[in-house]
Amino acid sequence: MTTRKPNGLDDLGLSNIGKIFHNPSYTEVQAHEVNKKEAKLATSGATMCDTGIFTGRSPKDKYFVDQEPSNKHIAWGDVNKPIKKEIYEELLELTKKQLSDKDIYIIDVYAGSSLASRKKVRFVTEIAWQAHFVKNMFIRPPEDEVNEFLPDFVVYNACKTSNEKWEDHDLNSEVFVVFNVEDNVSIIGGTWYGGEMKKGIFSMMNYWLPLENKLSMHCSANVGKDDDVCLFFGLSGTGKTTLSTDPNRALIGDDEHGWDEYGVFNFEGGCYAKVINLDPLGEPEIYGAIRQDALLENVVYDEYGEVDFDDGSKTENTRVSYPIEHIDNHKEDLMAGHPSNIIFLTADAFGVLPPVSKLTKEQAMYYFLGGYTAKVAGTERGITEPVAVFSACFGEAFLPLHPTEYAKLLGDKIDEHGVNVYLLNTGWTGGVYGVGKRMSLKDTRACIDSILNGSINDAKFETIDIFNLSVPTMLDGIYNNTILNPRNTWDDKEAYDKTLKELAGMFIENYSRYDGHGSEFDFSSAGPQL
Repeated sequence: MTTRKPNGLDDLGLSNIGKIFHNPSYTEVQAHEVNKKEAKLATSGATMCDTGIFTGRSPKDKYFVDQEPSNKHIAWGDVNKPIKKEIYEELLELTKKQLSDKDIYIIDVYAGSSLASRKKVRFVTEIAWQAHFVKNMFIRPPEDEVNEFLPDFVVYNACKTSNEKWEDHDLNSEVFVVFNVEDNVSIIGGTWYGGEMKKGIFSMMNYWLPLENKLSMHCSANVGKDDDVCLFFGLSGTGKTTLSTDPNRALIGDDEHGWDEYGVFNFEGGCYAKVINLDPLGEPEIYGAIRQDALLENVVYDEYGEVDFDDGSKTENTRVSYPIEHIDNHKEDLMAGHPSNIIFLTADAFGVLPPVSKLTKEQAMYYFLGGYTAKVAGTERGITEPVAVFSACFGEAFLPLHPTEYAKLLGDKIDEHGVNVYLLNTGWTGGVYGVGKRMSLKDTRACIDSILNGSINDAKFETIDIFNLSVPTMLDGIYNNTILNPRNTWDDKEAYDKTLKELAGMFIENYSRYDGHGSEFDFSSAGPQL
């Protein structure tokens, strides 16, 4: 059993620590999960855990300590809420008290595969499956580097404690996820959800990198045999993981990347995929990745450990984390050169956006700042019809800086490297959700293939009204080319026209929040016009 004493242990401020499990092996951590009754084994060999009452992040409980100089850079508001330093220090003491007087797991990892841009991160937790999650999701350093590891940033996960004084502190709830940029520390309490650790470091990379003139991105990425790199931006449920996992292209990563002077690089060393309704035929690579060392969250299973991926009774947000090595065709160094193509993914539940559109530079900036997708009925309580969702840069919840800071970097890099940008609708066709049907994965992949092999450049294009999007009239691999213009797929053309205008109005209203940011970010003319 690994009980090695890590460097900088005294700096953690914990007292009477029992055993320290420092970067335990997968075999060791799985034994702990099972023996401590934190998890069970699936028939596939994967471990299965439940994350408690929280099966997703708690964005309303995320705070940054309000202090100089970081408070001059942070875009304060609903996403980035300030917390007083004295309250943070009280919660830090509460956190350290919870992690003292017991056995703990210390996991030392890298965030970022680029040597020029990576950060050393230390996670401290008392939960074995959380140590497993971190081991899956970040870059595991070689043994000789573990022995010399000193962290740039420390995450204390004290999920078993909570803030009983939250009302006195004028906070949202007893849950807290707090970042102290100057002290390079994050503390977590009141929630067991592993994604708080993953997205917490993503938030910090989104702070650090742009200040170094490097772009941080909520996207997946892969690379072809000719070293052509493609980025896939999109919110949850749009297909980032599924569509970037391609047997003919090496996966760089499925969710979080940076773009520095050397090219694109993964922040992580693993993948975190949704598994609700997982189909082994439609997504064989992800299905095959669910084996020994993978960690399933909140799935339903029988007495033998057989998982029912179609059962969302615990949550629709069932997940699996696994080391990226579980994808046979992955880029071993987790980085590649500058991208040739960028694809913005949206699941349009209104059914009016085309399957694929080629964007101008100005349109690319508009749709990047928009970050559009749609929620459908049944995904959240109270949603009975499609709801438009706009998340700037396709990841607003994780952006400490103003969205225009990231947009400026993207625009500069598109110009510098001559990148082609496309908008893909992986949502509905033939009508709104409940009337039309979901775009087939086969047709979506055909659109992507035409981008990657360049054949889309030989297509004839037409323009969609209102949105002024340029769409091909024919593409190789699309059996029924009428789907390329969404109006053709609706039986009720008047209903299509009305819905198109309604969605256009939502885009225009959303983009109005960038009014006043100067002509450099006035891309309203590149969006829909009524």
